[in-house]
Amino acid sequence: MSKHDVVVAEHDIGHGTLKAYINGFITSVVLTVTAYVIITQRLFSNTNALIAAVAILALAQFMVQLIFFLRLGRESKPRWKLLVFCFMLVVVLIIVIGSLWIMSNLNYRMTPAQINQYMNNQSGGL
Repeated sequence: MSKHDVVVAEHDIGHGTLKAYINGFITSVVLTVTAYVIITQRLFSNTNALIAAVAILALAQFMVQLIFFLRLGRESKPRWKLLVFCFMLVVVLIIVIGSLWIMSNLNYRMTPAQINQYMNNQSGGL
């Protein structure tokens, strides 16, 4: 193997190819349009089925982003990227779960009179 082949091989490991980026982009667009059509055309009459379908498409989109754009698993030192990815996942979970917890707590503690007062104050400014 010549020096040029080694440099090209190392270059392919660290960076994605144009074909991989185009495939990832097309797959992302297809998944996004599919989710949009499912919501706008009301393809599922059951709300739980609709949420499940959109969640599955979101997870597929997440995997496409990881594989095609972040190239997780195709680098020379996968442990560092995996460690950063796991830390990012923990931070995102803390933010999402914390937000849901706060919203649920506010919903539980707010009385109907407080809700009506808040709504009247908001619509009074129009």
